[in-house]
Amino acid sequence: MRLKLSDRPSVNQWLKKIKERPAPAVTTIAILWLLLINFIAFGWNLGNVGLVDETEPLFAEASRQMLVTGDWITPFFNGETRFDKPALIYWCQAIAYSMMGVNEWAARIPSALAATGVTALSFYIVQWHFAKKDQLEQTANPSRRYLTAALASAIMALNPEMIVWGRIGVSDMLLTGCIASALLCFFLGYAQNSTPSRFPNKWYLASYVLMGGAILTKGPVGIVLPGFIMIAFALYLGKFWQLWREMRPIFGLFLVFLVSAPWYILVTWRNGWNFINAFFGYHNIERFTEVVNGHSAPWYFYFLVVLLGFAPYSVFIPAAIAKFKFWEKKQRSHFLNQERSQHLGLFACFWFLGVFGFFTIAVTKLPSYVLPLMPAAAILVALFWSDLFSHTQTDKSFKSFRISSSVNVAFLSTIAVALFNLFKLVGTDPAAPELYQQIQNSGLTNWGGIIWLVTAIIIAAFILIRSFRPIIAINIVGFVAFLAIVLMPALFMMDAQRQAPLRQLSVLAVEEKQPHEELVMVGFKKPTVTFYSQKKVTYLSAPQEALDYIHTQAAKKTNPPSLLLLAEHKKLIEMELPPDKYKDIATKGAYNLIRIPFQRIKQDRKEKMKIS
Repeated sequence: MRLKLSDRPSVNQWLKKIKERPAPAVTTIAILWLLLINFIAFGWNLGNVGLVDETEPLFAEASRQMLVTGDWITPFFNGETRFDKPALIYWCQAIAYSMMGVNEWAARIPSALAATGVTALSFYIVQWHFAKKDQLEQTANPSRRYLTAALASAIMALNPEMIVWGRIGVSDMLLTGCIASALLCFFLGYAQNSTPSRFPNKWYLASYVLMGGAILTKGPVGIVLPGFIMIAFALYLGKFWQLWREMRPIFGLFLVFLVSAPWYILVTWRNGWNFINAFFGYHNIERFTEVVNGHSAPWYFYFLVVLLGFAPYSVFIPAAIAKFKFWEKKQRSHFLNQERSQHLGLFACFWFLGVFGFFTIAVTKLPSYVLPLMPAAAILVALFWSDLFSHTQTDKSFKSFRISSSVNVAFLSTIAVALFNLFKLVGTDPAAPELYQQIQNSGLTNWGGIIWLVTAIIIAAFILIRSFRPIIAINIVGFVAFLAIVLMPALFMMDAQRQAPLRQLSVLAVEEKQPHEELVMVGFKKPTVTFYSQKKVTYLSAPQEALDYIHTQAAKKTNPPSLLLLAEHKKLIEMELPPDKYKDIATKGAYNLIRIPFQRIKQDRKEKMKIS
C-alpha cells in the first residue's frame, strides 16, 4: 500500500513562482529567514547579560589583555600565561574589542557569527542537495527543496546546545563552526565528482583552510575529528584512493600547516616546554586519556546530553539514522550506485556517530564536547521530515515518523511535568540563595510546563488526524515560545542574582582601591572580578589560606597599608575576623567587599607577643 500525503497547492505554486525568478526572490527570502532565526537564537539580548563564571571571563579577559599589551602570541590571564586554548578565539575577541569596545557583545560576537555561518552554509547545502535530487528525478519539488532547507537551519539554530554555546564567549562554538563548515565543504567538494587534477577543487581547499582554523581554535582535535569522519566515510563507500587523488591530501596538509603552524611555532619559541607540557600534554592528551578537573561521567552521559541538548527534536534522531540502514550490505550497494550528491544523509550519519563515538571514548567528558554533532543531527532530522513530501512513501517510513512523533508527545509531556515540579528536584545555589525562590514566585516554570504541555497536545491532535508535516514546525514554535517567555526572563534573573553583585563589587573595588593596594578574593574562583575590575586579583580558595596570606603580607616591611578582600558572606564568617580588624565597604548579594588595614593586624601581633 502507498500512502498519499496531501500537498498544499498554494504553497507549491508560490514556491514555483519564486523558483522562476530566483534572483532576487529566493535569495532575499532565504537571507531574511536566516537573519530571523539566527537573531532569535544568537543575537537577541546577546550582550545584555553579564559574563558567566567561570570559563567565559577567562577567555574574555585573556583577549582583553592581548589587546592591551599588544602581545598577540602568548595569551595571559591575571598576569599568568593561559595555554588552555590556541590563539584564534583570543584574536577574534580582541579584534571585536577594538571595533566595539571591551564589553559582553564583543566577547560573544565570534561565537554568534560562527553559529550563524554554520546555519547559513547548511541551508545552502540542503537546498542544493534537493536541487540535484529534483534533477535526477526529472521533477520540480520546490516545497521540499526550500522548506527542508529552512527547517534544517531552524532546527540547527533553535536548540539548547547551539543557543547556549552560541551566546557564550568561549572557543567551543568557534571550533564547531570550523569543524562543521569543514565537513560541509568536504561534502560539497566530494559531491562535485571532479576529475583528479594538480590541485583539489575549491570546496576541498575551503575544507583544508577551515581545519587549519579549527586547529588554531582548539588544537589537534581540529583535524583529527573531521579527518576521522572523512576517512570512515570514504572507506565505507570504497572510494578512499579515489578521494585521495581528488583531495590531494599532501597539498591539503601543507595548507592546513600554513594556516595553523605559524602561531604554534612562535608560541613554542617564546615559551618552550611550558607551552608544550601545558597545552599538548595536559589540555589534549590527558583530557582524552584521564579525568581532568573532575569532569568524569558515565558511558551514557552523551546520550543524555544529546537528548536534552537537542530537545525537542532529539527523539527523531534514532529513526532519522535508522532510515539509511547503512549497516546492511544491500543498502551499501544502493549507496554505491547513487549519485554522490545524494549521499548527504549518509555523510551526516557518519558525522553524527563519529563525533558521538569519539568523545564517548574520551575519559574527560563535558556537555560542550558533542556540540560539533548538532549540525549533523539537524540535517538528519530535516531529511527524515522531507520524506513526507515523497509521493512514493511506504507504510514503513510513514509508521516510523508516526512513532517518533508519538515519542515526541511523551517527551514533551515529561518535560512539562518536570517543569511543574522543578523546585522539588533541585537544591539551592549558595552564590544566589534567593534565585530559585524568585523564579518560583515569578511562575516561569509553570509557564514553561504549560507551553510544552500545549505543544504536546497540539502534536497529538495532528497525529490523530494523520497530518505529520506541521509537527517539526510546531516543535520549533514551542521552543521559540519557551525561549521568549521562560528562558530569557530566567536568564536575566540569574544574572541579577549571581553575576551582577560581582560586577558591581568589582567596579566598586576599583573606585575604592588605594595606590598599590592588593585585591584578594576568597572562595570559589570568579574570573569576572578580574575582567570587570581590569586589575590583577589574588585568588585564595580557603578561609584559613586567606588568613595566613593576610598575616604574611602584614609582616612584610614594605607593603601598602591595607588590602581589599572580596568573599562570599559564608567564607567571611569562617575567617572569624573581629569586626575591629576590617572595614566593611559594601555587601551585594552573597558577597562582601572589605578593607583589612595591616596596622591593626600588626598591633594585634605585638600585643600577643607581649602577653607571651
